[in-house]
Amino acid sequence: MKKKWIATIHLDTLEIESDPSFKFRCLENCAECCFRLEVPLRDEDIERLEEIGYSTWEFVDYEKMFYRGDRFLGYALKKRPFDGGCIFLQEDGKCKVYPHRPLACKLYPFVLIRKGNTLEVYIKEEEFCKGINHPQGEPFTLELVKKYFWEIVEDYRRKLGFSKVS
Repeated sequence: MKKKWIATIHLDTLEIESDPSFKFRCLENCAECCFRLEVPLRDEDIERLEEIGYSTWEFVDYEKMFYRGDRFLGYALKKRPFDGGCIFLQEDGKCKVYPHRPLACKLYPFVLIRKGNTLEVYIKEEEFCKGINHPQGEPFTLELVKKYFWEIVEDYRRKLGFSKVS
């Protein structure tokens, strides 16, 4: 996977340094990532989906596992057997569980790496994601962060002892 730095977020001040040329827009009804990616599920993702009425056997693929080194990270989200799309992808190209979707889905195509009091943000450079540097995309600002991965920023700020900011 190729990745490119696009921003650094200072978790104490929420100041952002970013690549001014970068833009992003998740394209409606695109769903390429829903077909092409294997999505890891965290325990929190599984619990959130169970809370809205799904049983794990409906969406967890126990045959696919994710590891970092020798550390088990979790199982994969199931794919539809007839076309390889995500189990939650509807015919209209929209996600059936969008407000409750797994963290990996919320983050894509961003990669976050915490280094001390900063969060480095990279973009996965994959040709199938047409939202990367889309002409109508948004620049990397706090508004974009809030739209795509604010809960992670808040979680890191809490863990580091910084006050919660909305």
